[in-house]
Amino acid sequence: MDRARRQRALTLLPIGLALTLSLIAVSSSHWCQGTRRVTKPLCQDPVGGPHCIHPIESSGNGRSDAGGQAVQYIWEMGDDKFIQRRFHVGLWLSCEETFSSTGEVCRSFQSVVPAEEQGVLWLSIGAELLDVLLLLSSAVLLGSRVSCPSSGFNWFKVDALVAILMVLAGLLGMVAHMMYTTIFQITANLGPEDWRPQTWDYGWSYGLAWGSFTLCMAVSVTAMSRYATARRRLAENQGVRNSRRQPLHRFPTPVGEMGAAPRPAGGPLANVSGNLQAAAPGKVSSC
Repeated sequence: MDRARRQRALTLLPIGLALTLSLIAVSSSHWCQGTRRVTKPLCQDPVGGPHCIHPIESSGNGRSDAGGQAVQYIWEMGDDKFIQRRFHVGLWLSCEETFSSTGEVCRSFQSVVPAEEQGVLWLSIGAELLDVLLLLSSAVLLGSRVSCPSSGFNWFKVDALVAILMVLAGLLGMVAHMMYTTIFQITANLGPEDWRPQTWDYGWSYGLAWGSFTLCMAVSVTAMSRYATARRRLAENQGVRNSRRQPLHRFPTPVGEMGAAPRPAGGPLANVSGNLQAAAPGKVSSC
């Protein structure tokens, strides 16, 4: 494998990595994560646990009476009545842990987004999917360049096309990430009361998405630099070949432009035009 093919094969690695990061980020639900402050439910059994409220029933005479009109007293006050539940959100789902912390309950993220912002959410999802498609196209083009080598100039254009596709993929991904961030912030402030988070931060899926963007821009710069270098070398080689093919032409000097005949060794200069006599037509006399 020559040096050019080896460089293109190495370029396939960051493209494949960027594609993998984008696929994981799009399919995961950890773009944003945090906690919600939720009121504890009433315990359904006497044992209960720390995740529910233990009511105390008391009758009117101060004794516990399960059969009469009992009054339930709740001794939890302030923050003791609430529990912090972790949640994580992605492009598709919003998941939250249960009160017993033994599992998760998920629902569609679109169901909690305000109605006026759902169009922007679908634009963000569409841009993310188009980003994945452009990355896949770049990988296929560069892979065909590596597996089918050719010295023609048309193959050099593949590097330029890959650079353009990677730039478009990076820009689309950047716009999609920013739109999703805006949508989540709006939903966190204006969303349903039973969903609004108390604290939140970006998750590992969000970091993977921006990592894919960084790889896209790095590959585009590398591919464009390689294309410019290859095109300059090809132009220089063509110029050298054209110069070698041109024949060397020697043009004789016209007689009328010569001012004097060659001088014999040791003799004076002789004027050629002065030796011609016009006395007899068609005859030339010389001294």
